[in-house]
Amino acid sequence: MLEVRDVRKSFDGFMAVSEGNLTVERGKIVAVIGPNGAGKSTLFKLITGHLKPDGGSIRYKGENIAGLPPYTICRRGISLSFQIVNIFHRLSVFDNVQAAILSRQRKTFNLFTPAGRLARDETMRIIDAVGLSDRVDAVSSTLAYGDQKVLEIAIALGNDPELLILDEPTAGMSPEETAATIGLIRRLTREMGLTILFCEHDMDLVFAIADEIMVMRQGATIIQGPGEVVRADPDVQEAYLGGGR
Repeated sequence: MLEVRDVRKSFDGFMAVSEGNLTVERGKIVAVIGPNGAGKSTLFKLITGHLKPDGGSIRYKGENIAGLPPYTICRRGISLSFQIVNIFHRLSVFDNVQAAILSRQRKTFNLFTPAGRLARDETMRIIDAVGLSDRVDAVSSTLAYGDQKVLEIAIALGNDPELLILDEPTAGMSPEETAATIGLIRRLTREMGLTILFCEHDMDLVFAIADEIMVMRQGATIIQGPGEVVRADPDVQEAYLGGGR
């Protein structure tokens, strides 16, 4: 589904991503790990069009999407949930998810139909899927932090993605919230047929749910493979899993 080859990105001479290589197969859960500053978030922004690469290729379902604007990439089936919560804090849970759906359907400029009537069934289906149906009318700013992160995933689902990218989905969560998010990621893959790419510092989570793991160090890909292969790799142990964390 996604193939990243030799992607590069620098900022004022600093090479944030130098040799980014990644393969994501349809229906898989793939994790990207690495020390702080390894280039994980930059790589995700390159894939989703929030940054333009200096070189290399990013192919999604066979087409090169490198350098396309974010809204074009989103409409082709890739959604990103950000590391820092990015929701409409003054709107309800329902309104947040509905806004994403109406944007995808290009109905945001319909001035003559009350918004509450639009896409109601699909909005509720997504809210039910992520487990927020009991908070559907709650103002988003009143949600617990973990629920706000889940709401952002729901907003991303409103774009009807085939590939869902999650940037540190459990950052700042309690152990209970983390466990619930692990279950949610697994369920979304199974029930909605999603392909999921995520980066995460929680190694227990990564090795528990990822089909494959890609490891970055200083902007470059070290290895990609199943968890047991990655865990046994000497370079990975030195760079991240061992004393280099």
